[in-house]
Amino acid sequence: MQMKISWLGHASIRIETMGRVIYIDPYQIEDKREDADIILITHEHYDHCDIKSVKNIRKHDTTILTTKNAGDKFSGTRNMGIMRPGDVTEIDGIRIIATHSYNINKKFHPKGSGIGFIIESEGKRIYHAGDSDLIPEMEDLQDIDVALLPIGGTYTMNVDDAVNAVKVINPRIAVPIHYGSIVGSRSDADKFLKRVTEETETRVEILENRDMEI
Repeated sequence: MQMKISWLGHASIRIETMGRVIYIDPYQIEDKREDADIILITHEHYDHCDIKSVKNIRKHDTTILTTKNAGDKFSGTRNMGIMRPGDVTEIDGIRIIATHSYNINKKFHPKGSGIGFIIESEGKRIYHAGDSDLIPEMEDLQDIDVALLPIGGTYTMNVDDAVNAVKVINPRIAVPIHYGSIVGSRSDADKFLKRVTEETETRVEILENRDMEI
């Protein structure tokens, strides 16, 4: 089987794997899909923890994994788990690991307030950095097949930081996210593509209007 990865805009990702559908930070999803088996939310900010989008994709048995602050917005919700960096959860053979995700020189995302995720499925490892700067803990990430990295700056890494993150993580594929909506532009994604291609062995995939299968 192949894993299918779709970028839904901003930091929102949809993954199909092992017959399951995973959403990460669903945002501005207007149609009633009700197809999510697992929803991962990196932190409580409105553009990552979008209650309306969650309602539109959630089924009666969907599992939500998130931080405590974001989890407080879903009080009384069934099948919800709180994760902290280093925590591991397995659902239907899909392993989910929470990672550190925070700002170093910005005030928007203090350490401990948010998380990133590694999804292990079908022998592959997918890393979503969340709203993070280039942080020391990225040096501990190993064998990442796809790194979903914010490039928009202001609240997260900018293009320069994200290129350096690729050099640290050394993923097989890097996908730019967190641009084209609130901050960042397509030109930032193009700059990221150019620099990563010139300076590393990592392949860049810009997932605008298309999906990726690995």
